[in-house]
Amino acid sequence: MILRCIFLLMACVSISLAQPPSWTAHSAPVHSLAFSPDGKVLASAGFDGVVKLWNWPEGKEIKAIAAHPSPTYAVAFAPDGKLLASCSVEPIIKLWNVADGKMTLELKGHTGIVDSIAFSPDGKTLASASSDKSVRLWNAADGKEIKKLGDHTANAYTVSFSKDGKMLASAGADNLVKLWDVTEKKALRDLKGHTAPVTGAVFLADGKTVATISHDRLVKLWNVADGKEAGSMGPTPDDLYGLALSPDGKKLATSGYGGHLTVWDIAAKKQVFQKKLAQFGAYCVTWSPDGQKLVTGHDRQEILVTPAAGQ
Repeated sequence: MILRCIFLLMACVSISLAQPPSWTAHSAPVHSLAFSPDGKVLASAGFDGVVKLWNWPEGKEIKAIAAHPSPTYAVAFAPDGKLLASCSVEPIIKLWNVADGKMTLELKGHTGIVDSIAFSPDGKTLASASSDKSVRLWNAADGKEIKKLGDHTANAYTVSFSKDGKMLASAGADNLVKLWDVTEKKALRDLKGHTAPVTGAVFLADGKTVATISHDRLVKLWNVADGKEAGSMGPTPDDLYGLALSPDGKKLATSGYGGHLTVWDIAAKKQVFQKKLAQFGAYCVTWSPDGQKLVTGHDRQEILVTPAAGQ
């Protein structure tokens, strides 16, 4: 009887450990997630205005930064891991010292919500997209604006650098993806094909392709050289908000307002698996540094961790 009880207890523990771990991270929706370059720290941005740092993979809180007086929309680590950028409903981007959580710079110039931020691969430049429709470049060392690259005709939702830092992709509520020449600081071309706001963009590992997501519920691939569509995947059950490229560059993960998580095989242009994680929005997704887990941020204030293999 004792042995049977022990066996049942061990079975229950095993089942418990097999469940995707989650924890309540903020007192409002979790809107953005980012891993530090060394993979040891996960940063989260909440609509409670707080930026939090968590050790990985334990998920224990390291630090909570009262970053903004309004919802925080995005966080991004500098390539050296020493700085963290955050942006929010207030039209100010803030840079934070990761070691002590103190603010180092404020970047001022936008006149609307700053929806997205991204560091260049060399860490010298920060790009931003805003509801004021503009896409801008900033000097990460002194916080000064380098140049307003240009505008979308509606809210600009996202920015992403190419791996070599020579190009920037932006996307917005005008259903467009725009490519920018970072060196020459000028527009290259528009990528047209989505039929609803485009909420995410990322350059693939080859540097020749951009992947995008939209509220038309499709994932699209584009040739950088000529701006032509190279493939389309979907539709998904819900409007898409989160997009992330796997560490090995072979898969994409998307998350949406209906709480679904989907993984896509880029080469095959097909869905690998899909899971309904929650009843409410999954606003962001990122891959763990080893590519074995997917981490999502949710409307119900939670961070959820799911095996990337879909079990």
